[in-house]
Amino acid sequence: MLNSNRSIPIDRIAPRLEVYMSWWGMTGLEGNEKERSLEEKVEKIAEAGFDGINGFIPSPEEEKTWNRLLDRYGLSLSVNAYPRTVADMAQFLERAKAYGRVQHINVQVMAPFVVDESAVSLLRDLDRLSRQAGIPAYIETHRGTITQDLIRTVSYAERFDALRLTIDLSHYVVAGEMHTVSEEAEALIQRLLRHTHAFHARVSNGEQVQVDVGEHGEHPMMRHFERWWRSGMVHWSASAGSGDVLPFVCELGPPPYAITVDEYSGRKHEISDRWSQSLYFMNAARSMWSQLQ
Repeated sequence: MLNSNRSIPIDRIAPRLEVYMSWWGMTGLEGNEKERSLEEKVEKIAEAGFDGINGFIPSPEEEKTWNRLLDRYGLSLSVNAYPRTVADMAQFLERAKAYGRVQHINVQVMAPFVVDESAVSLLRDLDRLSRQAGIPAYIETHRGTITQDLIRTVSYAERFDALRLTIDLSHYVVAGEMHTVSEEAEALIQRLLRHTHAFHARVSNGEQVQVDVGEHGEHPMMRHFERWWRSGMVHWSASAGSGDVLPFVCELGPPPYAITVDEYSGRKHEISDRWSQSLYFMNAARSMWSQLQ
C-alpha cells in the first residue's frame, strides 16, 4: 500500500518521523539457515511496519527490481555514502540524483586523520554539494571517520553551525567507556543533539558497541539513549518545516557488531534477537515522537 502522504501537496504535510530498517541489519537474521531473498527481506520490512529501508543505490541490474518493490510496499529509501574527498561526494550525489528516489544520504566521511580547520572546510564543502543537489546528506557520528570522537565533533559543530548530523551515539559511548555518563559528557552530547537531522539506533554499554537492551528496554543504558533521542527530536522539531522528514534508522549490525557465543566457531551464534530488538526500537521511537507531538 502506497504512503498516502505522497499524494498530498508538500506544503501541507506536517514534519514527521520516518522509521527505517537497515539493509545491513537484515544480514544473517536467520542464523545458519538460508538467507532470505531480496524480495523476502523487503516484504518482511514492510509487513513489520517500517516506513523505509536504509541501504544503497541499486546497481543498474537491480534498479527495476528495487523500484518495483519500493512502489509495491510503499517504502522510502535512504542510502549510505563513504566519501574521502569532495570529489567522491560529488560523484556519489550524481548517482543519487540520477536514481531519483533517495530520501536522504547518510555520510561516513572516511577521513579520520583530517582535523581542525581542514575538517571543517571539508564538512562545509560536503554540505554545500548536498544542498546544491537538493538531496539531504547528514554526517554520521562514527568511529574511524572524520567525526572520530565526541570532543572533536563538538568543535566542528561550534565552527560550522549548519552542520547536519546523523546521531549514532553508540560510537561515542563505547569509545569513551561511558558505562556511566558524566556531566561533562552529557553536556557535549547535548551540544551535538542541536544538530540532529537523523538517528541511527544502536545502544552501547560503554564496553561493547551493540548490546541487547532487553525485551522491554530494561538495560540501564537504554534510559540514556531514550533521553538523547528525545532531545534530538525536540531540537529537530523546533526548526522543521512542512514536509520535512526525521529519519530514525534501526541499525543493529550482524557479527562482529552483534555479540556471538563463539566468534571463531564459524557458526557465530548470536546471543540476541536483532529483529525483535529492531522492532522494539521502532516502537520506542514512534512512542517518543507521539508523546512530543
